[in-house]
Amino acid sequence: MSFRNIFNRTLPWVQSPLIANAPMSGAALSELAIAVSRAGGLGQIGFLDDMHELSNELQVARDKLQDLMATLPDPQVLPIGVGVIVFGSPMEAWMRLFKTHKPAVVWLSFAATNQLQQWTEGIRQASPKTQVWVQLGSVKAALDVAQACHPDALVLQGSDAGGHGHQDGASIVSLVPEVTDTLLQHGISDIPLIAAGGIVDGRGTTAALSLGASGVVMGTRFLSAPETRIPRIYRDAIFKASDGGQATARSRVFDEMWGPNFWPKTYDGRCLRNKVYDRYVSGEDINQIRKWLSSAMNEPGAESLDVHDMGSLWAGTGVGMVNTMQMAGDIVRTVRDDVRKGIGSLVGEY
Repeated sequence: MSFRNIFNRTLPWVQSPLIANAPMSGAALSELAIAVSRAGGLGQIGFLDDMHELSNELQVARDKLQDLMATLPDPQVLPIGVGVIVFGSPMEAWMRLFKTHKPAVVWLSFAATNQLQQWTEGIRQASPKTQVWVQLGSVKAALDVAQACHPDALVLQGSDAGGHGHQDGASIVSLVPEVTDTLLQHGISDIPLIAAGGIVDGRGTTAALSLGASGVVMGTRFLSAPETRIPRIYRDAIFKASDGGQATARSRVFDEMWGPNFWPKTYDGRCLRNKVYDRYVSGEDINQIRKWLSSAMNEPGAESLDVHDMGSLWAGTGVGMVNTMQMAGDIVRTVRDDVRKGIGSLVGEY
C-alpha cells in the first residue's frame, strides 16, 4: 500500500498524508491552526458567530504565517481552513470575510444541498483560490452534494466522531468505501474524500487511507494540544476517559440540557457520557432533567455535579487513546511518521 500527495498543487505546504485539525467551534482558533499548518498539516479555525472575532483570528494567522505564505505560489492565500455552520449563518457577511482573508479552505457543514450549492457558488466568486470542502455523514448526502456542488473535497464524518453529525450514520469503515463506489458508479472520481471520526493516531490514519480516503481530520486528538482553547477541566476529563464507546454517547439531549434544541432533526452529537444522558435514556422527561440539573447546581447542599454533568463535553470514541498533553505540531508529525512506518511495515509483510 502507498499514498501520494494529491494536494501538491492546491495546498502546497501540506505534507502527505494530509492531516487536519477539525474546525472545532470555539476551541480551534488561530493558535491551533497556525501550529498545524506550520507542521505540514491543514490547520483550521472553527466556527465563530462573532464575525469581528473571527476576522481578528484570521488576521492573527495572516500576520504570523507571512514567512510560509511567501513560499507559496499565491502569497495572498492564507494557508489555513475555516469551518462554517451553514444553517442560520448570514451568507453575505461570510462572503465578505472570505474575500478579505482568502483562506485556503472553507469547510461547510450542516445544511441542505441547495444551501450548500449557494454557498459553494458564492465562495468561488468571492475567493476563487479558496477550496470548498463539505462535511457529510451519509452516502446519499455525499452523492447529492457531489452532483450539485462538485466540491474540492468531501469530508466523510463517521458515527465515531465527537461533536455534531448525522444522527443516522455509519463509521468510516463502511462509509468511505461505499461513498467511493457510489461516486464511481455515477461517473464522479475526481473529488478527494477526507475521513473523520474515531481517528486519533497513525493506525487510524493508515486504516482510513486504505479505505480510500486522501487525508484525515482529527478533533478529539487535538483536544490534548495546549494550543486548543478549552478549559483545563475539559482537557483533564478527556485524559481520564477510557473505553471510548462506553465513555461517550450520541444523543440530542446534549443540546437540550438547558433549553430548546435549535439544531435540525438530522443532527445529534457525541459527548462524554453524563448523568443527564443516563437519566434521559432511562425515560425521564427532559423538563424534569432540567429542573434536577438546575437544583443540583444552584441549591446549597444539593447533589454535587462534576464537569461531565454540567455541560456538553464533545469527544469521539477515540478518547480512550488520548491521555497526555502534546503540542499540535508534534501531533501532526507523530501521526505522519507513524503512518509512513506502518505502511512500510504492511508492505514488507506482503
